[in-house]
Amino acid sequence: MTKTVFLFPGQGSQAIGMGEDFYQEFAVVREVFEMADEVTKSHLTRLCFKGPMDELTQTVNLQPAVTAVNLGMMAALAEVGGDRFEVACGHSLGEYAALCAAGVVSPEDTLTLVKSRGELMDREARKHKGAMAAVLNLDFATVDALAESLRQEGAPSTRGVWAANHNGEKQIVVSGDPDSVKQFGAAAREKGGRAVPLRVSGAWHSPLIQGAEEPFRRVLDSVSFNGPAKGLLFNVTADAEEDPAAMKENMARQLVCPVRWYDTMTRLLEDGVTRFVEVGPGKVLSGIARKIIPQDGPCEVVNISTLAELESWMNTLG
Repeated sequence: MTKTVFLFPGQGSQAIGMGEDFYQEFAVVREVFEMADEVTKSHLTRLCFKGPMDELTQTVNLQPAVTAVNLGMMAALAEVGGDRFEVACGHSLGEYAALCAAGVVSPEDTLTLVKSRGELMDREARKHKGAMAAVLNLDFATVDALAESLRQEGAPSTRGVWAANHNGEKQIVVSGDPDSVKQFGAAAREKGGRAVPLRVSGAWHSPLIQGAEEPFRRVLDSVSFNGPAKGLLFNVTADAEEDPAAMKENMARQLVCPVRWYDTMTRLLEDGVTRFVEVGPGKVLSGIARKIIPQDGPCEVVNISTLAELESWMNTLG
């Protein structure tokens, strides 16, 4: 039997017009966007469809925007009977759509959480200027050790560089203050790696936004979490969790801990998942999946980001 995981993307997958075809086709999708406008008290729908991009990519807007698109596409899938999956996973911000898909939180609470998350992360990023870079051709152990070697003993937690995302075997993202990230790039080159600066507004998944963790815990405490109705692997542990309190702790820690995406993907393969379906804007996670999944195996990778891809998915299901 085919075992399917739905993968939900996060920041970096955005595009002007994302989700607009689903919005025009499905009343349930329009309801999700109307809810997002109401929760955020903004014109989020217009921002998703018309931009401008510089306003959309501000994390206070981007987090609820990408989440609204993810939830809208899930609502469309449910409407046509295409929400057939056994496990849900999301990358960083995308983990909130995964929680919703697995029945842990309601769509409205999901949007409330990501709105607060975006505001708190933006607040810390304004206090502590940060940078991130994608590191190629070095494995995680090397990147982690190199980052540690560059951190000065006794330095404040807002100075340094840390491994932030482990996306592929040799595809890692580092995060920290701009000078430290630049210094890391030079050190990585000496070891045969390459660090490519990313266009981000903060040092996500690093101690530079530690100040957001406790306030966000209080937000999490105000929201009801249910036990998951589907399988769910968490970024912080690359493992399953069913206890609501422990799930909330994972989501609080996720702000400052590395995203263990490579470990999550290998765990899914070990658990017998053979169909990896990215639900949401862009093709970032499906691209990563194709690099991790053995080429000669039985697995397939699917995208659902347009109506045409939704139709193709439904044809696959028969």
